[in-house]
Amino acid sequence: MYGFLCTMSGKQIIFYVRRLSMDPLKQLALESMRLDFPAFKTGDTVKVHVKIKEGEKERIQVFEGVIIGRHRKVENSTFTVRKVSYGVGVERIFQLNSPVIDRIEVMSHGRVRQSKIYFLRKLRGKAARLKERRVN
Repeated sequence: MYGFLCTMSGKQIIFYVRRLSMDPLKQLALESMRLDFPAFKTGDTVKVHVKIKEGEKERIQVFEGVIIGRHRKVENSTFTVRKVSYGVGVERIFQLNSPVIDRIEVMSHGRVRQSKIYFLRKLRGKAARLKERRVN
């Protein structure tokens, strides 16, 4: 019955046990959470595959950039991705549990010290590069 617990990390198990005793509204919101995304941090370069609906057709659009911040709330988690397109900085905020997101790919891991790297907004060109972090 609880075989899926062996695939979870310690934090996820504690999280699961805590939510068993919550009120029904929060429990319903937590059941709709998506756990199929890879782990990513601030400074990582990601590709976010977004579903775009145009009329009756649906297509996937890729938004690639650096994560400059995350807001970690249980069901309302968001992350901000910044890219430079034709010399203009573009930022987009994504809801982590949104059905609009098809998948997230982590391209590289950046080495940063802050949890919010908003200082990248002021930097241009080579100054806006981040060092890469080794991942084992």
